[in-house]
Amino acid sequence: MHDETPQNLTAPYDALLLASFGGPDGPEDVMPFLRNVTAGKGIPDERLAEVAEHYHHFGGASPINGQNLALQRELVAELTRRGIDLPVLWGNRNWTPYTKDALAAAHADGARRVLALVTSAFASYSGCRQYREDFWSSLEDLGADLGLPAGEHPLVIDKVRPYFNHPGFVAANVDAVVEALAQVPEDARVVFVTHSVPLTMEEASGLAGPSYAQQHLDVAATVAAAAGERIGRTVEWDLTYCSRSGPPHQPWLEPDVNDHLAVLAAAGVHAVVLSPIGFVSDHMEVVFDLDTEALETARELGVKAVRADTVGTRAVFVSGLVDLILERAATARAAMAGEPAPEQARVGALPARPDVCAPDCCRRQHGVDSGRLAACGADPRR
Repeated sequence: MHDETPQNLTAPYDALLLASFGGPDGPEDVMPFLRNVTAGKGIPDERLAEVAEHYHHFGGASPINGQNLALQRELVAELTRRGIDLPVLWGNRNWTPYTKDALAAAHADGARRVLALVTSAFASYSGCRQYREDFWSSLEDLGADLGLPAGEHPLVIDKVRPYFNHPGFVAANVDAVVEALAQVPEDARVVFVTHSVPLTMEEASGLAGPSYAQQHLDVAATVAAAAGERIGRTVEWDLTYCSRSGPPHQPWLEPDVNDHLAVLAAAGVHAVVLSPIGFVSDHMEVVFDLDTEALETARELGVKAVRADTVGTRAVFVSGLVDLILERAATARAAMAGEPAPEQARVGALPARPDVCAPDCCRRQHGVDSGRLAACGADPRR
């Protein structure tokens, strides 16, 4: 039987990788960063220059980097509070520090099995599988640097499941919505917002479970119901999208938050709370698309709007992430011992996502393979 002392609760993992998207640190980084993000997509620099203006509006630095450092510190503090000494590293898909560099540091310190925690709560290609592809390619590159035979990896990586319906994530969003509702008239409507994706990606995200949009609808309904219980009234709500990109002829999830605000204003809605449930922290899509554009749209429409916080480093969210880390470690130990996996904590109507991704999970498009191998799956190459 496994020794369930605090320090052993994260076994068999030697380190935790906080895996994120990345963002530029200054004006000179913006275009190279955007080229990394869009590599292989054939997007011309002229289009990237338009997106670059969003970053230059804030001095050329993305807020996501500081937010990841803050979350890293809080995770270490919460683990320490529970008597657990687990190294927490930070690596990005698209900018420094890169995933490979974080894994190289973990390997140099003696780690051989690493647990990855992605700063995306929802399951989709961009929120799950694309990170898994990055893990695989980073392991391949690190193995080559270490002189290992082709296909041999120096580390094993497992991944914390998508946590959109974990109690900690939902509770933090409920708290944020309740706080924002206190700043607007009692008849205010909650407009939940998340990042739009192409309809082809939305369809593919549902191959191995509820789709990206269905996940958000479930979280929105759960948060609105809980917030309503707290304030003693029914909370009316909608789900909207932001940050659409890509060619105009390609359909993406709608409605856009700005368009929907105009619809609400025309229907006589005078106050809203914008709740960015699709985002873990206040990065560019929040501070530009919501705090700059959507709030300006609301002002022009005569609608009083308050933006609710993202979950950020709220204590209930950080504590929930550590619970997820311990849950995943217990699942790994159970698998090694041939025992049943522990129950997965969840709220809402949807089941928890599996710890190990199915081979067809979160493809870029239905029936289309990205051509890139991925870690953390039932088939270790897919």
